[in-house]
Amino acid sequence: MIRSKLLLVLAFVLVSSMTALGQTTDAAPDKSLIREVYFAKDDGTGKAGEEATSFVTTDVPIYCVVQLDSAVPTSVKMNLVAVAVPGVRAGTKVVSTTYITKDNQDRVNFSGRPAGQWVAGRYRVDIFVGNAPVVSREFAVQKATQAKPANKPAPPKDPSRLAGPITKANR
Repeated sequence: MIRSKLLLVLAFVLVSSMTALGQTTDAAPDKSLIREVYFAKDDGTGKAGEEATSFVTTDVPIYCVVQLDSAVPTSVKMNLVAVAVPGVRAGTKVVSTTYITKDNQDRVNFSGRPAGQWVAGRYRVDIFVGNAPVVSREFAVQKATQAKPANKPAPPKDPSRLAGPITKANR
């Protein structure tokens, strides 16, 4: 009886340790699942435009384009995370969305859109294919600068000052 309990406990410990070893999180992400990941601004028609490397607070939305290495249907997830954004705790998920590709689809266009404008700061996207983390990329959003007005002509001077004092001769 004691021997049976001891074997049962030993088997439990062995199975538990094997399960724990199989769940390591230190494994490197499998980047072979994607061809490229890049950020883009809106092209003016509501779609992702060309690759962009800098953004301002008025760039709404910002796209994250994921080009997969395969056209086999799969789940692709994007977490948009605040890294260093005033008023937002670091690590806060701003947007989290998942898309399941269809046959022969190897591109996913994710977008992030705040209510209003972006808050200037640093953000990160974490991309998962299936449930596996594949890549993380950071980007910064800068404050939009107001365009300086063109040199305006000086306002016209008061005509009464140009004419001088009114006298009988120039009335």
